[in-house]
Amino acid sequence: MKYQKIVPHLWFDTEAKEAVEWYTDIFPDSKITMRQTLTDTPSGDSEQFAFSLMGYEFMAISAGPFAKKNPSISFILQIDEQNEELIDELYDKLMDGGKELMPLGEYPFNKKYAWIEDKYGTSWQFWLRNHRSGKNHIVPSLMFANENTGKATEAMKLYVDTFKKSEHLASRNYPPGMEPNTEDLVMHAEVRLAKKRFSFQDSGYEHDSQFSEGVSLMVKCDDQKEIDKYWKALSADPEAEQCGWLKDKFGVSWQIVPKVMDDMMENGSPKQLKKVTEAFLKMKKFDIETLEKAYKKADK
Repeated sequence: MKYQKIVPHLWFDTEAKEAVEWYTDIFPDSKITMRQTLTDTPSGDSEQFAFSLMGYEFMAISAGPFAKKNPSISFILQIDEQNEELIDELYDKLMDGGKELMPLGEYPFNKKYAWIEDKYGTSWQFWLRNHRSGKNHIVPSLMFANENTGKATEAMKLYVDTFKKSEHLASRNYPPGMEPNTEDLVMHAEVRLAKKRFSFQDSGYEHDSQFSEGVSLMVKCDDQKEIDKYWKALSADPEAEQCGWLKDKFGVSWQIVPKVMDDMMENGSPKQLKKVTEAFLKMKKFDIETLEKAYKKADK
């Protein structure tokens, strides 16, 4: 069965349920695929959701006011020109209670573009694609700023080298005259990671935000060998290692989790979920055998 290998994970204080219901109501071809409550976590009882927007998979959790989303990781809505009116529809709805970072309009790099932050802190970029296939896409976009300025190329190489079925697709540096965005910085680049496209850019401007746990990237692993591989390749901050979470050398947060946990979360009884939660709260890197033992033991 095919599944999305890398899934963006959105952190909310208490609003995950209302945000996910709002998103799946706004976007076409969208649905909630899993609802579950993890009990007795450090944040108390945490609601967790799996959902898809325009066919692209996301996760979300209500886990307290400990992490904030910001524009360092945003989501580009690449809308086919055949569906141009969808940009206006999504822009109006997502701007309800949100704020503009770049207003909707024509730019030298795109005929119809905007960058906004919605009322829940999630950042979206609107991009009109010069295609008439009728297909729309969501592309996570990572902005390398402040101490990370100039590291977009290095990050792309690390990620492409780490994930199977990955490749560099395109890259363009800033042209002259766009200081502080100098010609050695990446203006826009795309790679394919585990079959899905990701966008990268450097920014020479000072920003008041940096990568955070507010938006992390969850990697679903087939077995312990994969978990070990990704953990070794990506983890660069031992203090950030907790419950399957890690931070790489750029400060990007990742969650390295076994795919079997999807089945546990979707099909497990409250008792089984409680035992699995108790088990993984003690871990840094996930151990599949221990998680499965906890799940099966609770069923007896």
